[in-house]
Amino acid sequence: MNQKRSQSSLLRLWHYAANFQGRIRLATLYSVLNKIFDLAPPVLIGGAVDIVVRRENSFLSEYGIVEVQTQLLILAGLTFAIWLLESLFEYLYGVMWRNLAQAIQHELRIDGYRHIQTLEMSYFEDRSTGGLMAILNDDINQLERFLDVGANDLLQIVTTVALIGTGFFILAPQVAWMSFAPIPIILYGSFRYQRKLEPRYAEVREQVGILNSQLSNNLGGMSTIKSFTMEEQEVQRVRQESQTYQEVNKKAITLSSAFSPLIRIAVLSGFTPMLVFGGFLALDGQLEVGVYSVMVFMTQRLLWPLTRLGQTFDLYQRAMASTNRVLNLLNTKPKIIDGKQSLPLVDVKGQIEFDDVTFAYQEGFPVLKSMDLEMAAGKTTAIVGPTGSGKSTLIKLLLRLYDINQGSIRMDGHELRDLKLFDLRQGIGLVSQDVFLFHGTVRENIAYGDPSASDEAIVEAAKIAEAHEFILQLPQGYNTIVGERGQKLSGGQRQRISIARAVLKNPPILILDEATSAVDNETEAAIQRSLETISLNRTTIVIAHRLSTIRHADQIYVLHQGELVEQGDHDHLVAQDGLYAGLWKVQTGKAVQHHA
Repeated sequence: MNQKRSQSSLLRLWHYAANFQGRIRLATLYSVLNKIFDLAPPVLIGGAVDIVVRRENSFLSEYGIVEVQTQLLILAGLTFAIWLLESLFEYLYGVMWRNLAQAIQHELRIDGYRHIQTLEMSYFEDRSTGGLMAILNDDINQLERFLDVGANDLLQIVTTVALIGTGFFILAPQVAWMSFAPIPIILYGSFRYQRKLEPRYAEVREQVGILNSQLSNNLGGMSTIKSFTMEEQEVQRVRQESQTYQEVNKKAITLSSAFSPLIRIAVLSGFTPMLVFGGFLALDGQLEVGVYSVMVFMTQRLLWPLTRLGQTFDLYQRAMASTNRVLNLLNTKPKIIDGKQSLPLVDVKGQIEFDDVTFAYQEGFPVLKSMDLEMAAGKTTAIVGPTGSGKSTLIKLLLRLYDINQGSIRMDGHELRDLKLFDLRQGIGLVSQDVFLFHGTVRENIAYGDPSASDEAIVEAAKIAEAHEFILQLPQGYNTIVGERGQKLSGGQRQRISIARAVLKNPPILILDEATSAVDNETEAAIQRSLETISLNRTTIVIAHRLSTIRHADQIYVLHQGELVEQGDHDHLVAQDGLYAGLWKVQTGKAVQHHA
């Protein structure tokens, strides 16, 4: 069963590498030709012995070359040419296999990463970043190592057995079988080892992912580790995972290391009888001395490479375990299926409708229940409610990061599931409370949605987001590196750069998900002024805890436990004296005045 799985991995890789099959065949040809010329020197040595012993009656005399010195000169010329060709093809197969390894590795990594980007958000919630990194890096590197070395080794072993076997049975069938007797045992042992090694290496690859995940989490949460003085505890956690990795690797190493010594014993059992019985035949005159010399050398050339089978199978098993993980990732079907209908950016008006929408992250635990909302084109719509009421989920559904379980969401009358994802998301600009900045300059982060933007446009977007002044005070201004996830900037600075990024994108629909949650009151007031400017004639959806930021919204929806409980403008909702009015009183301090 495991053997079939390995063959299946190799077959899957062959199908995947369809664009490289021509180059693989050429590399294979170079490997085979190199081995053919590599096996020629022992034949030439046998020829030299034959010339010296038999002189004018040597094998070359059959071609009309009788003079012994001429025979040796011809043999020397052949030797030079063969060594030259062997060296040439060694160079060619080395270049071809290594370049192929690099090219396939590159293609796999890009395809893997591109495919990951098509997968729905729930996929990432079930998997660790470190595990995915292990697939995109470590697993693909394992395959590269096999293509670099192992593929050529396997081809040359097969070529060696085929060529020498044919020659032996032509030259001296009476002793040839002695040299070949251990080969079935060696191959049987190799496949047995392969079957035992496969699950062990699969376990090693899994543990690599777990270890990477632990390291990735710790590096991402370094400030938390330090603030809670948990350095030593985290070292222990990493040590534990690393120890497990060491142990599963040790199991594989223990088994694979025993392979070569056992093969050597099998090789010896084939070489010794051939050496003895072949010698007896040569002494009795039943076997030419030159042929006997060739067979002695060739038996070593036949059997000795088999001692590397252990190392080659080791590389092969690691590569196939890794190939399975990479190709399984590529075969993961996205659950969010791209629509076929185009909606060009210039045609987006921004009318949004949620019609009887129900959604649950986990079945049986709905986050939104029969939700009906309408967000008018060119108007500002606010969504408020206690934590966990489903506000941010609405935004994720609008961006189709998840698909609804029931109902319909429409943009300008088009069902979201019918629209091309690129067109849908191109029309929406998101400023999230969880700001993510990329490692790079301030300029690059602002221009993220439009890399070709001019410096003037970038500065204008920064001014609108009230970010221009603090950017100029940074060490290199707009060319300042923000660090991974923007860690060199304060929360408020990151938030304003995020707003500038959305402003520069200039989308028909702007979503502000707690966009002022990480800024002080003064900055919030400044951002509010800029948002009033950029929300003009644009569909703006604002999610906010601070009700002061949305009091001028055209429409306010109040959610509670996944249900729409109130709607209207600020004055209407305050007068209604419901949930919104209660939140307003708490935030303005009016709710506690009568206790004074």
